Amino acid sequence: MGKTSWGALFGLGCFSSHRDHASDDSRPPRPAPLPNDDGLKTGNGVTPSPEDLSVSLAGSGVEAFTVDELQTATRDFSTSNFVGEGGFGPVYKGYVDERLKPGVRAQAVAVKLLDLEGSQGHKEWLAEVVLLGQLRHPHLVKLIGYCCEDEHRLLVYEFMARGSLEKHLYKRYTASLSWSTRLKIAIGAAKGLAFLHDAAKPIIYRDFKTSNILLDSDYLAKLSDFGLAKDGPDGDETHVSTRVMGTQGYAAPEYIMTGSSNNEERCV
Repeated sequence: MGKTSWGALFGLGCFSSHRDHASDDSRPPRPAPLPNDDGLKTGNGVTPSPEDLSVSLAGSGVEAFTVDELQTATRDFSTSNFVGEGGFGPVYKGYVDERLKPGVRAQAVAVKLLDLEGSQGHKEWLAEVVLLGQLRHPHLVKLIGYCCEDEHRLLVYEFMARGSLEKHLYKRYTASLSWSTRLKIAIGAAKGLAFLHDAAKPIIYRDFKTSNILLDSDYLAKLSDFGLAKDGPDGDETHVSTRVMGTQGYAAPEYIMTGSSNNEERCV
């Protein structure tokens, strides 16, 4: 596993990953290419249809939901089920089971709706479906399903009972986290990043911040919101160049200045 510096862990941007090539066989699997920065296209130049997604995600356990099903799951997106809102759009708590859709395990979920007038769009939605539909790790939030119906784009995740780390650090009404809990969260987030960076096809997260670190009931940390994620250097490539993305104050200074990330310093 790559070595992770404490600076990266607390939001300073990059960490060194010195690979042991003798252990390549233990790396996470190679995910499909993510949508590029310049449009809504995948590697073959065509935006995938809902049918294409269903085929490509076959066997992944990710469900294709309809708008009607997700309306039922969230009680018609009731304000009492409203959890919060980010750059992608509003998030609602819901509940899915076999009565809603045969074969679906009964569980609480978080349903995120794409705001058609927001800062993110189909490309970011597609990046999340492609990435989280293929990768599984204890410190990545689990994608339960998605919806691609007409202009509607929704994502369905496991529900994280304690919300974001940001809420616990900056909201006055929440109890202060103990140092042992803070350390547990920091190590969990670092393990999630290390998993992405050490994949057979490395992934650059590009949006590592407290609002994107979600906590379950036991304060297990999971990375969320992969709409800005990008494929990292591959094979003999030493770096990738990209439009600078992410949140000001969290991205590494060298990445902000150059728009480049290499194999030794992975911009998270």
